[in-house]
Amino acid sequence: MITHLTADEARALLASRRVGRLGCVYESGPYVVPINYVLDGESIYSHSLPGQKIEALRANSKACLQVDEIIDSYHWRSAIAFGNYEEIINSDERARAVRALQARFPNLTPVESVPVHDGQSSVVVFAIRIQTISGAGEK
Repeated sequence: MITHLTADEARALLASRRVGRLGCVYESGPYVVPINYVLDGESIYSHSLPGQKIEALRANSKACLQVDEIIDSYHWRSAIAFGNYEEIINSDERARAVRALQARFPNLTPVESVPVHDGQSSVVVFAIRIQTISGAGEK
């Protein structure tokens, strides 16, 4: 039987996963891509090189992140967080977010250290500021 997760259960599932599906709007249609992320309080942090995803999020800040845990067809849980995209430009918050991402994903290439022509990083560090979170599951 399918049941709803409590907000705490949905948040715990979101915190336990490493890869989620970021949903946003691109050219008036849905656009979904997998991202690595870390949950910190009421924010989901990630980073990306400029491209279609960042272009879409800059044009429409509404976004969501969906995660799941699937054991088999009758034992699964899924959570989704809805919120708003925000680029992290504050140097202290950006540094905290990058440290959290690198701690969680030590084997990822540290793209934050790749400078562009002006000596600054070309990486966009961003947050999805969570407004609502929910989930469902079956066991």
